[in-house]
Amino acid sequence: MPSFNKVANDEEIYHKGRKEQAYDQWGEAISKKDAATMTEGQLSSQHGTIKVDQDLLDLGREVFYKETFGNEVFLTDILGILDGPVSVWNITKASLALKGQGTNNLQITLAETVKIGDETFEKGSTIDTGLAVPKGAVMPLGMPLTVDNGRVKAGITCAACHARVDERSGKIVEGATNTNLNVGLLMALASNSAAYFTHTEKKNIEEFVQASSPKIKTSDNKTARLPDIENLEQEVDKILMSWPRGFFDATVDLESNPTQVGDSFTFGDHPYSWSGMGMAGPFNGLTTLSNNVHAQGADALAQSAISKEMFEMDEEIYIGTILQNAANEKFRYDPSSHDKPSTFFDRVDPNPGTPGVNELVKLPTFPRVTLAAPDGLIVSSPGYKANEQNNAVSAYQNTLVPPKPDRAVSDAVIKQGRGVFKRAGCASCHAGRFKTNNKIIPSIYIGTSSSRAKALAATENIWDKASIYAPNTPVPIPKETIRLQIPSNNFSKKDVELGFAHHGSDGGYKVKGLAGVYWQAPYLHDGGVAVGPDEDKDIGIPGTLNKGINADPYTSMKAMVNESLRMKVIEANQSSEELRNLDINGEGHSYWVDEKRGFTSEEQHALIEYVLQIDGEKK
Repeated sequence: MPSFNKVANDEEIYHKGRKEQAYDQWGEAISKKDAATMTEGQLSSQHGTIKVDQDLLDLGREVFYKETFGNEVFLTDILGILDGPVSVWNITKASLALKGQGTNNLQITLAETVKIGDETFEKGSTIDTGLAVPKGAVMPLGMPLTVDNGRVKAGITCAACHARVDERSGKIVEGATNTNLNVGLLMALASNSAAYFTHTEKKNIEEFVQASSPKIKTSDNKTARLPDIENLEQEVDKILMSWPRGFFDATVDLESNPTQVGDSFTFGDHPYSWSGMGMAGPFNGLTTLSNNVHAQGADALAQSAISKEMFEMDEEIYIGTILQNAANEKFRYDPSSHDKPSTFFDRVDPNPGTPGVNELVKLPTFPRVTLAAPDGLIVSSPGYKANEQNNAVSAYQNTLVPPKPDRAVSDAVIKQGRGVFKRAGCASCHAGRFKTNNKIIPSIYIGTSSSRAKALAATENIWDKASIYAPNTPVPIPKETIRLQIPSNNFSKKDVELGFAHHGSDGGYKVKGLAGVYWQAPYLHDGGVAVGPDEDKDIGIPGTLNKGINADPYTSMKAMVNESLRMKVIEANQSSEELRNLDINGEGHSYWVDEKRGFTSEEQHALIEYVLQIDGEKK
């Protein structure tokens, strides 16, 4: 966890927290002034009230940088993230070779030749990991190492994806998307990447079942075969290799439709996630989103109890598929043992009594899912309160203000851009201080593919009314404890329908706040609006990320408002079969501010510069 002199964000804002808030009550901010007029009973945990003080913020920052919730077990022992050509040794060697200079893209030299999917990586060649190593550091951000029984394990924290190194200053930008992080490649290089099959395009896993595939007993004691692990591994690797840098598929819908990793400039930007699914509970649903990353995205075993309803797959087949080629022999399931996969897993589970290996707690409704947790679980470490770490990191993220871009732009241009923003109608959706009206818009109106908006549609099969443990509930959860119903004051039934694509809906996309958008390029829900420094040739993801060229904030934002440039971006994206398969094209949000609509190039320039300067602070 870096000292503040190594961080580009404003330290003063963090230490003061947000002056507007002293407590959070189901997303309602209670100021110190208002709290002084309330009774202790009204501010108690039994009312869902969370005190936002410096202790909570300090815990949140620590969670952001250090807390894995035990995901090193899944990533290292099961997925095998360090058992392929990427090892602790070559990560350390590459970091030391920087001689303290830092980087936003750690390049690793391979010690052996390896074929992944259809691509061969030669011994001695270098790969772009996108791991950020701060100036003066010896290991990447958000990748803590531990040693267990002589085995080195790597985990992932929030900082790996939601912080980056500013290449000009060498400082860490907390909350900015690490747009270089090559998650797909790193997972494809793992020895058991098939364990991540639910995040890839595998609607019918039966096609990988062969006559020679191993047999197991299913939940109803029938005989079935596991998929052939080598063929499944090869197919998953191909899909993971196709993910652009800075993208991750956080949903388990058996479709590979990754989005660009979101930023953590969250204050006022509710509901959360692309679809707005994070709408209920503490901090206007931010805690739900923060939890989902660790409870669902970093532990595929966590969904085993709902695999039938979500994937039409028997629980035993599901667990057996993930564990039959686990990197660590301790977690490797042997079908010839005649044990059911669940029986085997129960013996080795580091967190007994829950379906995953992370530090998980079952909610009162488990295994049914709710607005509080789309997989029925929350991550909470023993010794803390239920959801305390998630609430803390939510409060911490809400203090983050993006650093000002290092751009030479006059006050006159910013003033002109603000006027264009209003005249062009941008403020009708991107309204107020945070440049969002906090609404979810049906995907058909946005004009973007509904693929990502519908990713949680299957949760309707096991949906329940949201209840959660009181914030002062200790972990492990006592048998007798208070359960609270989450109120729906801040969202409607229509919001739930759109956020989760229930009742036959195609789902929707939340109106994104614009704070820190400078640090977020490429743009749009599918991350497809990418243009490099040269807008005449660095077009679309094929002309930028796939060539190792970063998307430029200015030219990419220009493609958001200039129809002619956007059409070139869409054409470039659609020329790639891989991007078509990933449903990444850059279409939608067709709100143009260009000469065809009566705006001069000077006005368009001013608008772009104004938007890139937005930081969400009061003006």
